[in-house]
Formats: sequence, C-alpha cells, structure tokens
Amino acid sequence: MSDYSPPLADITFLLQHVTPIDELAKLDAYAEIDTDSVLAVIGEFGRLMTDVWAPTNAVGDAEGSHVEGDTVRTATGFKEAYAAYAEAGWGAVPFDVAYGGGGFPWLVGIVMQELLNSANMALAMAPLLTQGAIDAILHHGSEEQREKYLLKMVSGEWTGSMNLTEPDAGSDVGALRTKAVRQDDGTYRITGQKIFITFGEHSFTDNIIHLVLARTPDAPTGTKGISCFIVPKFLVHDDGSLGERNDVHVVSVEHKMGIKGSPTCVLAYGDNSDGAVGYLIGEENAGMRYMFTMMNNARLGVGAEALGVAERSYQKALGYTKERRQGYAPGAARGEKSFIVEHPDVRRQLLTMKAYVESMRALVYKVAEQIDVARHGADDVARTQAQEMVDLLIPLAKSYCTDVAETVTSIGISLHGGMGFIEETGAAQFYRDTKITQIYEGTNGIQAMDLVGRKLPMRAGGVLADQIGRMKATVEELAGAGDDLAPIHRELAAAVAALEETSNWILTNGLADPVQALSAATPFQRLFATTVCGWLMAQQALVAGRLVASGAADADVAAVKLVTARFFAEHLLPQVYGLVSPVTAGKDDLFALTADQL
Repeated sequence: MSDYSPPLADITFLLQHVTPIDELAKLDAYAEIDTDSVLAVIGEFGRLMTDVWAPTNAVGDAEGSHVEGDTVRTATGFKEAYAAYAEAGWGAVPFDVAYGGGGFPWLVGIVMQELLNSANMALAMAPLLTQGAIDAILHHGSEEQREKYLLKMVSGEWTGSMNLTEPDAGSDVGALRTKAVRQDDGTYRITGQKIFITFGEHSFTDNIIHLVLARTPDAPTGTKGISCFIVPKFLVHDDGSLGERNDVHVVSVEHKMGIKGSPTCVLAYGDNSDGAVGYLIGEENAGMRYMFTMMNNARLGVGAEALGVAERSYQKALGYTKERRQGYAPGAARGEKSFIVEHPDVRRQLLTMKAYVESMRALVYKVAEQIDVARHGADDVARTQAQEMVDLLIPLAKSYCTDVAETVTSIGISLHGGMGFIEETGAAQFYRDTKITQIYEGTNGIQAMDLVGRKLPMRAGGVLADQIGRMKATVEELAGAGDDLAPIHRELAAAVAALEETSNWILTNGLADPVQALSAATPFQRLFATTVCGWLMAQQALVAGRLVASGAADADVAAVKLVTARFFAEHLLPQVYGLVSPVTAGKDDLFALTADQL
C-alpha cells in the first residue's frame, strides 16, 4: 500500500490559473491539447506512480544496487516498475512527435517529473537522465544520429547516461582527461574513466546510450577543448539492430548517503581494447556548448526532483500528525489526548512545509512554461523574452528548490519526533535523498556564480530589470486587492525593494571587483529566489481571491491557496531582510583570515 497520493488539486490549480495550459494551447505547436486532456494524462500517470512506483521507494533504500559480473543488479521491483513506465510510453509524452513523442508541452513533462520523484527519486533517475541525453542529441546530433538513437530512447526501449565527471576533475569539467582519437572511418576511440554516472549500467533495457565528454589529441586546454560523443553500450547497425558489445564496462557502484536504489557507476572506457567506439556529436571542441543545452533543462529537472521529494515528505509528516496523539492542544477537554496536528507549533511547521512546497512548484512550473514559450512562442519577441526569463530563473529554481527541500525534509523528520530519527519510519530517507540535489548539475554555489557572473549582466542588466518590472506590476495589482491580500502587498513590496538594493550593489561593486560579486553570490541568490517565489505566491493569491469571491467551482481549493500564500508572505518572505547585510557586507571578512587560521 502506497503512502503517496499525487497532489492533483494543487497541480490542477496551477495548470488552470497560474501557468495555464490553455494559454500554451494557443501556440501552434500545442493546438491539439487542452487543459482537460492534460489533466487526464496526469491523473492516469499518477495512478501508475501511486500503485507501482511508490511502493518500491523504501525497498530501493534498503536493498541498494550492486555489481554482478558485467552488469548491475537493482532493487526488487525496480526493473518491473521501469518496464510498466516504458511499455505505456510515458517517457515519450513531452517529446517531438517526429521521433515518437506525444507532442505535449515541457510543462507537462515537468509535472510528470515531480510525480516520478515523489514516487521514487532513485528510480526516476533512469528516465530523467535519458531525457537529458535525448535533449543533447535532438539539438546537436546529426539527422542520422537522431534517426538511429532517438526513437528507442524516446520510447524508453533504451536509456541514456551523461558522462561528465572524472576522479580528479569534479565540477572542473575542463580538467577531464578522457581521450578521443579519430579513426579513418570517422569514428573515435574513447579511453578513460568516468565517475558518478547515474544508471551507467543496469539490466532494464537492451542498450544504454552514453554521452561522453572527451578530449581529442590536439584540443585546446580547458573547457574549450572538450568534445561530446555518443558511445553506445552495444553498437547499433544501420537497420537499428544491435551489434557487438562496446568496450565500456562498469567498475563499481558508489555507496551513497541517499538515493541508494540508483546505481551510481564508475565506468571504464577502452580497458580491453584500443578504445570504445564513439561517434562525434556536432563539431570537435564544442562539447561544453552542447552539454549546456542539456544542463539548463537538467538544472530545472533537479529542482523538480527536490520538489517531488519535499512533497512526499510533507505528505508523510502530515499523515503522522493526524494519527499521533500527544498532550492536550490549547482549549482541548481533558480525556483522550490530542492529535499533534492540533498543537500550534506543529501547525506552524506543517504550514512551513506546505507553503515552501507550493512556492517550489510555482517556480518550477513557471520556468517550464517559459521554456515552452521560448521554443514555440508566436513571434521572435515572445520567444526571446521567454528565453531570457528562463536563463535568469534557472539557477534560482535549482538552488532554491534544493535548499528548501533540505529544510522541508528536515522538518518532516522533526514532526515524527524521535521516531523520525529511526530509519524504519521512512522520514529520514527523504532528507538523505534530497541532499544530492544541492550538488547535482553544479553545486548551488556554482549556480550563484552563474547568476551574478552571467545572468545579472545579460543585456546590461535589462533582463533583471524586466523581471523586477513584472514583480512591481504585481505589487501594484495587490494594492487594490483588499484586506485579505494586504499583508502580501506589504511584504512583497518590501522584498522587491530589497532585491533592487542588493542587485544594484552587486552590479556596481561587482563590475569594479568581481570578487565582491562572487562573495555576495549565495546570499543574493537566496534573496532573489525567495522574492521571485513571493511574487508567484502573490499571483496565486490574486487568482485565489477572485475565485473565492466569485464562488467558482474550485473556490474551496482557492481558499486554501489564499492562506498558504499569506503564510508565505508573512512567515517566509521576510527572510529577505536578513539577507541584505550578507550581500552588501562584501568580501573583506571572507578573506580576513588565512587558510591556516580557518
């Protein structure tokens, strides 16, 4: 019996009112879809997650995975759960119909990613890494490569992996040493070792399509000399049939803090020959540019991972507080003790979890919506504006959601009391699983460096100014929205003012001294992201207020949204005030001590 239920009412509210599917359906690419069809798809997918995937989550944590011969054995039920997902064609939903996809918006794919990760984050890594590999081949591969690999990757018959990290390189991808030597037939021979390769080996599918970063013999140093290669586990003939086993083999799987069910592999290329056979994607030395196509969406995907785990942690904690009796709530008659959900501090903690989760969902869905507009908007202006918004908000979505998920899952443990510290309860797994999301696809510190170093200066600060303008417009709308929304108006106005102050400080001081900007980057990133989430929660509140006032069909749901938005504004958004000083303090104290004194 699963303890997870997809939050369909919350998802439906956003898709109808905040990131409306009907607006995307006005775009030519999505003219065949509507809100009802999307909600039907999500509902059916949710049943698979509840009935088949979610029960495997704790099993994967307990059993993990291990190397057996030349393959990896995964936890009980994982292979069957993946097969149910693939055979029903769920992986194809958000991809191009030309390659067997369903043609749905990326927003729908992100909703599905949330549900996947709530059900079983460790298992979800298999289809999600495949989506990243599909993205890279779709945008940068040759037509021959797309025809050869994408149909079976989109269908889920084959999976994909991303091979960036090496033992001595870590996040410094430019330091990688894997070699690629061109052959007379145009293929390359790949030699080297990669670490932290999620689902780099498994028995779910007949083939695994590895995307591998490597360096050709005469390549420039650093990231400018990196190329990207397709290296299939089994070579693929022109007719699509499988050939001989390529020389890529699993060495070991890592023993991890969390997501234990996901095989995180060390892979060796060319240990038994003069190299694994690889096929260049695009041009030599352009691999990092190609990978960033994948990584931008992958960073949003990591935000969805954190959202999914946080949602399930909330559900588990809420369920426990409704069943656990302890003490007497204020005003309760003496006799049978109160359910702990009636205690004020427990309510505060639950609302903190709920409001954070709703803010995460709004942010992730908003970025996904803008990805769809950037791809298929009605004109160049709309597409450009949407892409700029995506570029600006991606580091916020990744860092905010993953940092906040750590907070949410920690509260989830605390609400179980001492039982939360006991592994059998299951609350601790969510905390352990979510920790990796702060590290994936560039640590949150790297996201902050990207934000202040690349994103704030876009269009000489114009992209940032546009976003602040959007938020100020919401502040103005709130001014006349009535007493129920007055606290949201007050707090959002103050938060936007704090964002303007700190943005100007970074743009001014960072231009003169980049170390100043980098020293302020992480607190600024959290300040910016929290303000953006306050803006999105305010938009939610404006819609909810209108629905409640009109007695709409979903007025009951809207009334709940109004409360969580107000709670976010009064209890969580004010954190931005405390972040102004850490941003504007500058670099001096960070470098006042020597390394030895630290």
